Amino acid sequence: MITPMTRYSFILLHGDKDAFLAELQQLGVVDITRSAKPVDSYSQSLLDNIETLRHDIECTRKGSDETLEGLTLERDALLKELQDIGPWGEYDRQRLAPFGPHYYSVATKKFDPAWAEQYALQVVDERDGTTWFVLLGDPAGFPLKELPAPKHTPSELEPKLQELEEKITRHRGILEKRKADIPKMERHIRHIQTDLDRYLAGMTAVPAAEDTLDTLVGFVPSECDEAVTAALEQAAVIYIKDEATVEQNPPIELKNNKFVRMFEVLTDMYGRPAYDGFDPTPFIAVFFLLFFAMCMGDAGYGLVLILVGLLLKKVDSFRDMAPLVTTLGVATVVVGFFMHTFFSIDIAQWKCFEGIRWMFLPDEIAGYAGGMVLSLIVGVIHLCLAMVVKAINAVRLRGFAASLGTLGWTLLIVGGVVVGAVALTGVLSSEVTKWIIIVLGVVSALGIFVFNDPKRNKLANVGMGLWDTYNTVTGLLGDVLSYLRLYALGLAGAMLGMAFNDMGKMVLGDGSNALLWIPFILLVLIGHTLNIAMCALGAFVHPLRLNFLEFFKNSGYEGSGRKFNPLVNTNNK
Repeated sequence: MITPMTRYSFILLHGDKDAFLAELQQLGVVDITRSAKPVDSYSQSLLDNIETLRHDIECTRKGSDETLEGLTLERDALLKELQDIGPWGEYDRQRLAPFGPHYYSVATKKFDPAWAEQYALQVVDERDGTTWFVLLGDPAGFPLKELPAPKHTPSELEPKLQELEEKITRHRGILEKRKADIPKMERHIRHIQTDLDRYLAGMTAVPAAEDTLDTLVGFVPSECDEAVTAALEQAAVIYIKDEATVEQNPPIELKNNKFVRMFEVLTDMYGRPAYDGFDPTPFIAVFFLLFFAMCMGDAGYGLVLILVGLLLKKVDSFRDMAPLVTTLGVATVVVGFFMHTFFSIDIAQWKCFEGIRWMFLPDEIAGYAGGMVLSLIVGVIHLCLAMVVKAINAVRLRGFAASLGTLGWTLLIVGGVVVGAVALTGVLSSEVTKWIIIVLGVVSALGIFVFNDPKRNKLANVGMGLWDTYNTVTGLLGDVLSYLRLYALGLAGAMLGMAFNDMGKMVLGDGSNALLWIPFILLVLIGHTLNIAMCALGAFVHPLRLNFLEFFKNSGYEGSGRKFNPLVNTNNK
């Protein structure tokens, strides 16, 4: 849900601004609208310091930085040069220079001994199917391309290589010791971030009374009013507070339970709701979880995701995502079991599940693939829920009379789906179903074609109703069919996994040869690892699309809000 906000207007002496903002930072619940980017050279320098420290921390954790990378590149270049000049061995370059040596190499099988009869040629080395030789004097007419003359001998480079290795070892030791300074650097980052936030907030102050006063505006969650008011009574400031309105564009703070809160990151990817809108996160939490599990569609893959989620808890940079990954894994196990698939094996055929096969999704429903029918049913439910949310929100914002058009479409489509579903169960007779449909159609038509806008001419309403009908019918059909991707992705993953299983069986044969178990295990392990990675990518993108496009469009959601970002003293974290 969207947390109600209170708007505070502050009036204070110009010289008290910094001290007052520091007090607000201690409170940690007041959002002073400020720029997210540097506004001048000073704020840019603070941001640059933060980025430099973060880079240093990252390099220290990796045990590598620009200096070490430079030394390593220099060492690698020296090793390459040593490898190139190795066949030439040790020699006095100055004594040999007057003879004008020319250096060559060729595949040993292509080396022609007759060359030694025509030229002053000396073979220097022969290894790995290659022959290195030197030709003295004029090489005119020689059929091979000359190699660059070596600039050093091994004895000249080896001391330099040893010196570089020592430098690399020393620098790695320095980086290792610096790891103990990471907490100190992180505290320094928090200190600079606190100063930067306070400075940017101060830059929004509006001077008044010939620059002797400053005015500031901030937003506070209404549930924190009492604590904020008590603190302001002790401060040298005049303040006015009132309930925030949509026109004031207050920041959006979402208040959800622990489960739903995991999915707020997905809502933020699209945009937070407007202040008078609704929080879509609870709907995303349920349906994204379901869609992801349907796209994966494999209980074995779900177990792998659970394991990945547990491992991510041990990685600082991914710790926040670990609960979400684990939850997605649990949902995949449940849905994968319902779809009776375990690492692309149909577990419905296992004897241990013989007594509970009624729990599994049927292979066919009404002559169609069970997974396809399930995807369409889930899609219809998702869209119907979106329409109900849109209707409720329309009545809340515009009133009942101004929402009759939206209510008409909701009654027609959602009511029709509900009546149709009940009729399929046999509870209603065909005659009763017919009259209910007629009544729904008439009442809906009045809202859609006659009363869709009370302020508009009725003839114009009819024309607008016809246009809405065209858009709704064509759009709704495409939206429903979009949910077939849930079935298609699950099927594609299962078929690819089965292909890897079949290839593994072909390699293993009857299993009598113990050595064949090694390639069998490697093939199946690598194959399913690749399949899990591809399935997880599709299972993230497409369910996100179904929520962001199909659900948001049919629910009227607009992500136009900005995230609540209070001034906080990060030194206290």
